[in-house]
Amino acid sequence: MSENGVTPTAEDFSRRRQVRPADPVATMGVRAVVNRIGLVRLPPGRHEQELKRDIEMVRRNFGGLRQVTVVNPKGGAGKTVAILLLAMTFGQKRGGYVLAWDNNETQGTLGMRAQQDFHSRTVRDMLRDLGQFQGAHGRVGDLSQYVRSQGEGMFDVLASDESATGGEMLTAAAFAEIREVVSRFYKLIFVDTGNNVRAQNWQAAMDATDQLVVTMSARNDSAETAARMLDHLEQSGRQRLVRQAVTVVSMPPSRKEIDLPAIQEHFAARTRAVLLAPYERLIDTGEPIRYGQLSSATRDAWLKIAASVAEGL
Repeated sequence: MSENGVTPTAEDFSRRRQVRPADPVATMGVRAVVNRIGLVRLPPGRHEQELKRDIEMVRRNFGGLRQVTVVNPKGGAGKTVAILLLAMTFGQKRGGYVLAWDNNETQGTLGMRAQQDFHSRTVRDMLRDLGQFQGAHGRVGDLSQYVRSQGEGMFDVLASDESATGGEMLTAAAFAEIREVVSRFYKLIFVDTGNNVRAQNWQAAMDATDQLVVTMSARNDSAETAARMLDHLEQSGRQRLVRQAVTVVSMPPSRKEIDLPAIQEHFAARTRAVLLAPYERLIDTGEPIRYGQLSSATRDAWLKIAASVAEGL
């Protein structure tokens, strides 16, 4: 019983958490150093505030399974890198339940740029063994035989057939069957696509897309191929998908001889956001990518891209 003779309730107990939250204090940069000295308490600077807002956006509850599909029919447009860095960023900031799926109709490179696991099985092995996941069968432990854990990246990879002489093209039905299985175990699926917009599995990926990401290098040929692909999507009744898309332009080591303003202007008029991904030597090597080895500028840029993607989910 309280001092005034009234018996407290559970509501009184929970109300104590509704007090005004403490003012934010800087934890990064010079402001953090000043705070540690203890003379004054400085609030976060603009950069830190933006980072926190981006992290909060990435961590928001999407209310169910969401699929992000990365597209550009031209090779070398940065699709695989975007898939990996988006999956890494969401995995790091959200913590697990993230899948990067190489839905390439031929030999894909996602499995090659990802960290290797104890097996080298691909989507075709999973398709062959789908029977063990029918009905209520199949557990997350069973799925680990087909996806490759990325350790510190906090996401998994479902690789495409890595043989140049692989079997028949994946059908729309095959895509739907695989998606039904993986959707039981993941909340967020990033789908890498091939170069044939007429392929059944490419079209099936579009039909299942919640957020489209259009990638390109800062070159006219890469941008023009992406622009023509957007024409195709609009002509096939997917205008809303295009309008809500996020465009990512990967920068070269030098900005000489690139028409960046024209690229930005065109895609800003057609998609929801246009964001630049800075040049990163580690990415350019073609080796497997580790999140911890990326520069802070690259991690910050892809966090901002991820936040823009999350905003559309």
